[in-house]
Amino acid sequence: MLRVPIAVRPNLEQLAAEFGFNFHTIDGDVYWDESAYYQFTLQQIEQDLEAPTEELHQMCLDLVGEVVASQELMEKLAIPAHFWDAIANSWNNGYPSLYGRMDFSYDGKSPAKLLEYNADTPTSVYEAGFFQWVWLQQQVDAGRLSRESDQFNSIQEKLVARFADLSSLPITFTCCRDSDEDRGTVAYLEDCARQGGVATRFIYLDEIGINDRGQFVQQDDSAIQALFKLYPWEMMFEDSFGHYIPNSECHFLEPLWKCVLSNKAILPLLWQRHKDHPNLLPAYFTSDASSLNGSYVRKPLFSREGANIRIEQNGQLIAESRGDYGDEGYIYQAYQPLPKFADNYTLIGSWVIDNQAAGLTIREDNSLITQDSSRFVPHIILG
Repeated sequence: MLRVPIAVRPNLEQLAAEFGFNFHTIDGDVYWDESAYYQFTLQQIEQDLEAPTEELHQMCLDLVGEVVASQELMEKLAIPAHFWDAIANSWNNGYPSLYGRMDFSYDGKSPAKLLEYNADTPTSVYEAGFFQWVWLQQQVDAGRLSRESDQFNSIQEKLVARFADLSSLPITFTCCRDSDEDRGTVAYLEDCARQGGVATRFIYLDEIGINDRGQFVQQDDSAIQALFKLYPWEMMFEDSFGHYIPNSECHFLEPLWKCVLSNKAILPLLWQRHKDHPNLLPAYFTSDASSLNGSYVRKPLFSREGANIRIEQNGQLIAESRGDYGDEGYIYQAYQPLPKFADNYTLIGSWVIDNQAAGLTIREDNSLITQDSSRFVPHIILG
């Protein structure tokens, strides 16, 4: 695993505009960073990332069935009781999932260690599935990369195929209106759905209404049969319309049972059931954290984009981030430093689509904590 400098495409701004990549810079700072790329061998991809991703995903699926059948575990995950039956029904009835992204600490030498599973509303799918593939093709054509260069990336192909499996109902796509990143991500997924033969519509989250039957409706009062929402389940539960969810007659992407896997509480549960697995880190609920001997990462159950993370090493605080999470409780995970390349701490995101490993998101930051402003860097396979 190498970090290799490379020339930025001279027409990057024009390409970003042409392809609707309106968030390639965020608040004036570089988000899409193609001044370097990460290089992997095929063996590293297949053995160290692809295979563990699919194995861990299956372990997570096994855990869902256990959690939805247990009041004690649902309480540990801080899921409101009003939704328990609906969550269990969504799992027991096999409501389909679209995608997810596992985040790993991986240096190319040691086993990849699972840091968390972004199983409900993972972003960077457009950058990973489309824009970095265009980057690879153009850099090869420009002679800056070898013709032997490849990429671990079947994200778009698998998304289109997965949507084709889900094409029996029209799907309404939604997100908040104040985020270019969310809107761009949803537009990309809607395009993949149309390629898969799905009839689609888009509506902003605040435009969704409720009819007298308790169904979610669009602006023309037609009932929403299936809804892709780039909005976390735990926030939907607290929304003023949230109590309508169990009886709304709406199919959701991601389905209700994904609120289990997006919860950080799965990390100690996985460790309890698969202790010493090479791709897991020791993780505990608060009452058991003393076994980590003062070197841990404290994470809220619902934290997103690196919010409210606290890192201690040998009892000393070394990094901390702010945010609005934490009232729901915390888990403690053994501290596994992200590998450092030059001045960059590097996080590997491994995509899962239709239960299969599909590609990589790589994020860099000058801080130990990867956040929403962390840079996206493309990758290749060579060797």
